[in-house]
Amino acid sequence: MVATSELSGIAAAKAAAQAEVEENREALIGLSHAIHDDPELSWEEHRAAARVADLLGSAGFEVTTGAYDLPTAVEAVAGDGDLTVAICAEYDALPGIGHGCGHNVIAAAGVGAAMALAPLAASAGLRVKLLGTPAEEHGGGKVALLRAGAFEDVDYSMMVHGMTGEDSSATGFPGTAVDRFEVTFHGRAAHAAGMPWQAVNAGAAATLAMTAVAMLRQHIVKTANLNGFVSEGGQATNIIPDRAVIQMEVRALDIDEWRSLKRRALACFEGAAIATGCTWDWRPTEYPYAPVKPDPDLARCWDANLGARGRTLSANVLGGGSTDMGNVTQVLPGIHPLIAFLGETAAAHSEEFTAAAITPAADDAVLDGAIALAWTALDAALDPVLRDRLLTERARRPAGATRISLEA
Repeated sequence: MVATSELSGIAAAKAAAQAEVEENREALIGLSHAIHDDPELSWEEHRAAARVADLLGSAGFEVTTGAYDLPTAVEAVAGDGDLTVAICAEYDALPGIGHGCGHNVIAAAGVGAAMALAPLAASAGLRVKLLGTPAEEHGGGKVALLRAGAFEDVDYSMMVHGMTGEDSSATGFPGTAVDRFEVTFHGRAAHAAGMPWQAVNAGAAATLAMTAVAMLRQHIVKTANLNGFVSEGGQATNIIPDRAVIQMEVRALDIDEWRSLKRRALACFEGAAIATGCTWDWRPTEYPYAPVKPDPDLARCWDANLGARGRTLSANVLGGGSTDMGNVTQVLPGIHPLIAFLGETAAAHSEEFTAAAITPAADDAVLDGAIALAWTALDAALDPVLRDRLLTERARRPAGATRISLEA
């Protein structure tokens, strides 16, 4: 139980954090809109990263751009307490539709939370680290940051992701593991009409493989799925192709199921190669993403804080999506809650969602998200039981334990 005197201390700290967010309202909404209006793809977010770095630098943070040898990563630090919170800010966009996943809101809310916490860091015993994390949509910037050691000194990590519809619990988005890879079949070309018997048809291997994958889908659990397409299958109708390429992803909620499904999918490609006489190989195209494993104490704090902002949390569990924040939550305490653009209904990864991500409802999500993140960070810092738990867990964590990427 938290003592009454401690509760009053937390209440005062939260009031101060809220006041900081409200004071920075125009700057935060301006950051969200500027990133939204200037979309950049994964690993190319130079201007978004600069905007994040400039705003935090002006607020007194010690800022590093190109952090951890990633050109579009940012690290901004304030405070020197013995408890370190890492707040993650994404800012990459989607091809063709821009910010159809609302990463402009993620970035602004994360920056707002960090700015709110900085003046309170000394009294709360906090060290605040804002990590600008590139390439969530495709590439896995957080996995690259994990491997580079960006989370080695972190006790707990948080971020908030915008969505349409209703608000839900921080435990309501478990995320799915995803592994993306490329399969190549190698055959022998020949004239399709004059001498087809001399060919080894790589295109046929791709067709057989995709058919086998389609048939496999009937026999997998409902929380897993397989998606793929032929990205290269020939160049002319009268040439039997000697090369075919498939882009593939395997998703599952459970890590063991994910790994099993990856093996079964690869067997489909191997079987197609055997049947057609082709050779084949495969290579990963991105870092694999793990499921989200929300810390129960941090999730409870987030839910209470979002409710205190006047929002109603539904009991819905949202599935299907994946995030590299899952990898972070697998190795240290963390949460990846969602916050709604209330009144908006567009599906994610659509042009309609891009438009929703710059509405007044999205602006409200920036401010409420920043406040709820800051409040949750303060709960962890000022609740002695939770603080001790987080510090103890980091002390017991072996050196290098966060420097991993999860493999399927």
